[in-house]
Amino acid sequence: MEIKLTQDNFENLEAFSQILKKDASEIINLALEEFFVNEQKKLLEKNIEDENAMTNLDYDEFWDGVDL
Repeated sequence: MEIKLTQDNFENLEAFSQILKKDASEIINLALEEFFVNEQKKLLEKNIEDENAMTNLDYDEFWDGVDL
């Protein structure tokens, strides 16, 4: 696997590595973990929205014509 960083990201990584006294790999892994959590959350929210779009009838429309 080959990973390429922009110059800005590389410089920030070096700077924060020194400031936080953490290894660059640790910072990258932490950042990726947060990224994946956020993306998973977005996907779940989108799935919920998509499910809600399929059931956009209100209570009266849904039960209209049903005799209990």
